Amino acid sequence: MNRAQEVERTISKTFKKTIWSKFVKGIKTYELIEEGDKVAVCISGGKDSMLLAKCMQLIHKYSIYPFDIEYIVMDPGYNKINRKKIEDNAKTLEIPIRIFESNIFKVVDSMDANPCYMCAKMRRGYLYRYAKDLGCNKIALGHHFDDVIETTLMSMLYSGEIRTMMPKLHSLNFEGMELIRPLYLIKEATVIEWMKYNELNFIQCACSFTEKCALDGQGGGSKRIEMKKLIQKLQTDNPHVAMNVFNSTHNVNVEAIQGYRKGGEKYSFIEEYE
Repeated sequence: MNRAQEVERTISKTFKKTIWSKFVKGIKTYELIEEGDKVAVCISGGKDSMLLAKCMQLIHKYSIYPFDIEYIVMDPGYNKINRKKIEDNAKTLEIPIRIFESNIFKVVDSMDANPCYMCAKMRRGYLYRYAKDLGCNKIALGHHFDDVIETTLMSMLYSGEIRTMMPKLHSLNFEGMELIRPLYLIKEATVIEWMKYNELNFIQCACSFTEKCALDGQGGGSKRIEMKKLIQKLQTDNPHVAMNVFNSTHNVNVEAIQGYRKGGEKYSFIEEYE
């Protein structure tokens, strides 16, 4: 076996229980891929998106129904070192990437408020547009289990709402397009373990804003890091905290909440209270 085949084998064999089985379960549970789909796997060059790409290659190879895949990389302004690392890793792992460019890092770097939020929003728009031009009807992102629970907690603590990161979403701005998250059930610790086991080295978030925050000692993405630390602290007393947060988004008791929103309308428990 060559290097790419060895890495691929670890997903379905060594990490069968913690990666492959959860990947397949997520796709089946949330009906993420259907016959006739053309999925654009979005690769940032980090550990999560690279694992996603290899898992998608496997599911494409062994799927019982036909669908197509494109592997796309948007270069939002990477430095030459990071750009080359992405290209080298894709070559090593035999991922046939298409690269297109944008000026997102340059635009976001000039912003004072919410640069990470704006970066993510702009990235998604570029990815949707490029994927649609390739004839795709879905884009796949590398968000995992930890992203889901961190987002849930951030929405409660900083936005005053109960909101989670969904396993799939219809695009509001690109008709006929859908976003899917096939790594939804896979924990970040497992992704790191897989990366280290295979002695792989991927890029981190490579934007100038993040680099600037690191130099200033702020860490970048501070709210998400804060959530990671909070969860770690809570799990020292209760190891089931993360899973309980995750399960709570699947088990909302509408008889014990004061209100909710649906379709742009707000509803209060008072309306049905007798």
